[in-house]
Amino acid sequence: MNWLGLFLISVATLTFEINLTRIFSVVQFYHFAFMSVSLALLGFGASGTALSLLPGLVRHPRRTLVACSLAVALTAVGSYALTLVIPFDSYRVALEPGQWGILTIHYLALATPFLGAGTVVGLLLAAHPDAAGRTYAANLAGSAAGCALAVAAPAWVGAEGVVFLSAALAATAAICFSLRPGMHLLKATAPPALVALVALLLAFRLPSALQVRLSPYKGLSYTLLYPDAELVFQRWNGFSRVDVVQSTAIRSMPGQGFACPSEPPRQRGLFVDGDNLSPITQVSDPADVRPLTDCLLTALPYRLRSDAQALVLDPRGGFDVLVALAEGASAVTAVEPNPLVIQAVREQGAWAGHLYDHPRVRLFVEDGRAYLARRDPRFDIVFLPSPGTYHPVTSGAYSLSEDNLFTVEGFVAALGRLEEDGILAMVRWLQVPPSESLRSFALAVEAMERSGGDPSASLVGLRSYNQMLILARRGPFTESELHQVRAFASDRLFDLVYAPDVRPEETNQHNVLPSSSYYEAFVGFLSASDREAWLQAYPFDVSPPTDDRPFFAHFFRWQQARAVLEMAGHVWQPFGGAGYLVLLAVLAIGTAAAAGIVLLPLAGLRTTRSALRGTEAVVRLAPFGFLGLAYLLVEIPLLQRFILFLGQPVYAMATVLGTLLLFSGMGSMLAARVRPGRAMATLVGSVVLYRLALPLLSGPLLALPLTGRIAVTVVGLAPLGILMGMPFPRNIALLQEKAPGAVPWAWGVNGALSVVASVLAVLIAITWGFGVVLALGALCYAGAWISEETATRIRPRARATAHRDP
Repeated sequence: MNWLGLFLISVATLTFEINLTRIFSVVQFYHFAFMSVSLALLGFGASGTALSLLPGLVRHPRRTLVACSLAVALTAVGSYALTLVIPFDSYRVALEPGQWGILTIHYLALATPFLGAGTVVGLLLAAHPDAAGRTYAANLAGSAAGCALAVAAPAWVGAEGVVFLSAALAATAAICFSLRPGMHLLKATAPPALVALVALLLAFRLPSALQVRLSPYKGLSYTLLYPDAELVFQRWNGFSRVDVVQSTAIRSMPGQGFACPSEPPRQRGLFVDGDNLSPITQVSDPADVRPLTDCLLTALPYRLRSDAQALVLDPRGGFDVLVALAEGASAVTAVEPNPLVIQAVREQGAWAGHLYDHPRVRLFVEDGRAYLARRDPRFDIVFLPSPGTYHPVTSGAYSLSEDNLFTVEGFVAALGRLEEDGILAMVRWLQVPPSESLRSFALAVEAMERSGGDPSASLVGLRSYNQMLILARRGPFTESELHQVRAFASDRLFDLVYAPDVRPEETNQHNVLPSSSYYEAFVGFLSASDREAWLQAYPFDVSPPTDDRPFFAHFFRWQQARAVLEMAGHVWQPFGGAGYLVLLAVLAIGTAAAAGIVLLPLAGLRTTRSALRGTEAVVRLAPFGFLGLAYLLVEIPLLQRFILFLGQPVYAMATVLGTLLLFSGMGSMLAARVRPGRAMATLVGSVVLYRLALPLLSGPLLALPLTGRIAVTVVGLAPLGILMGMPFPRNIALLQEKAPGAVPWAWGVNGALSVVASVLAVLIAITWGFGVVLALGALCYAGAWISEETATRIRPRARATAHRDP
């Protein structure tokens, strides 16, 4: 029953890990969702050190397996409850240093379940070294199943319930480890069975005290402070939580100017993951709100293209669809990737005017980039999603989040779906100095040039007091159209920022700023003889994102670091400024923890010191360190790139991780049958090949239906997964032969270096792109190959007594 127990504990662990990313995304911000990977690997790495320092754990394997499985169940619930009882406030870290202590407590507590699970795996590797392939296979197969469960379970029990579902699975694993021939069944299984039953009941009947609590700085938290605010809808699915709030205070008119004469109609606020309010507007007939939509920036495209066939991407609450209908679009295609959003809007019923069931609206529940990858139909207007709630650029709250619509390839795809004189429209918030609006303009310029157009003649920029509208036309704007643009702006008190014939004195007339900074930035970028040099000299990083580096909200440059640190303690912003610095802090913590995991056995374990010393220790453990680095440096960029291909981060995580883990398990079973040198050479070459093939994910394959894209992902990654699963069990077998007492230490080294790689991969991707990360992964696999060959050739030192595992 050991293999079944290992399978179940692996299911529980991966389900819990992926579910933490969902909880962190809702409760805090994107940085904390990323942290779940780091703390999981920290727990696994620390388990190797624990097994090295406490050899008694190996002397009584069954007792340890049961205790560790129960510990996983109890600490998963306990650590989650701790985060509720002692919440972390990311906006107060510069004002209250004690918040760093709370974050450390959260980090260590949440790593504890992974410490227990890692101890189970490491113990079975140490106790049964001859079955390392089967152990590794059961672990990886269970992890793959956990990926799938993490996607399905939140729709049944919510993300909070999944915590208890994971605990029930871990307790069931303890039951499996308890069973042995000749013992009393009830006596052996009663404690873990009771834990499993209670956890399962709580998963489906969760007390309100154990529900997630949002950061007070999330948009939903603010909205619920209004006296008459009422939560009228709240549901989870595999990749989001959607809430709808009713309040008389909700009034959202994105893109309005000073000339809007009256208030909007009653609205409800739709939130995804607790942030970015999207209005659901009460309306019986879209024509009734024409006087209001007429004064919005987003009305301009429909003035230039009357009776338009329009495409609106990611409309969420549907306000941009409502604008298109009110402004006379003959047909509107709405592409919303989240089915739970559609359900939330539809459940508002007649109150919302059945917006997505309007006769002129055609709805597709699909990812926007996948829809753009199709060839037909073509549209007069393509509207990219309006930004959500305003977020200061310096906060860095979303700098790690990828946006695959706002990349050069995404804009090229959008331009490709336009009619010959069609218009691509987008709205962004204004920031000083210009940042997200300038980056959008730079994207449009780059995409226009790649599509064979002339950006200087085909772009228009218009601003209100808080937002920027950018229009990109297929073909040059005509004189008549430019006259319409000027008349529209003048009548509604909008400011012209850029047009093919713009004059400096035309800008900055109504919403007056100290200088025409937006005009100067747009013209400066477009007319620069060396754009790379111009971008390097700009205060923020506003270079056009690509599919290889799709971080639209990442504007950080190192020259900002001094200003960020000077603001610490004087502004209410998370970590005093750029989110990039959060990654550096996590990297420092992870590196320190990894060093401790690697070095502690040297200080405290006599048997390990007698097994390995000096140079021999470095040589024998080096392959495990390289493998820990390599696996994550390959896995994370593949995971990130497949977010584009599969449309949702959770789909990518479940499919990519599930495929790699499942087929890595198969590879571990085949490791003994394949020549090591040939397998490693093929693995290194395969990683390089995948690096070269990644752009195919942005091509015609993206137009396949989701099931087809999942099938391509599984088939495409299966060979790589098999190859990635071979080196670890082979090196464990080699180490068992040469230095058997060092197996737990090697398990710890592998996990410790994975902690570093998980953070390093994201840092490198943000700075240089996913392709560079994959190339480094190939180099680390080459390092593992070379160090494995070296370890094979050296002879073990002569010893008076050989250490043996009990």
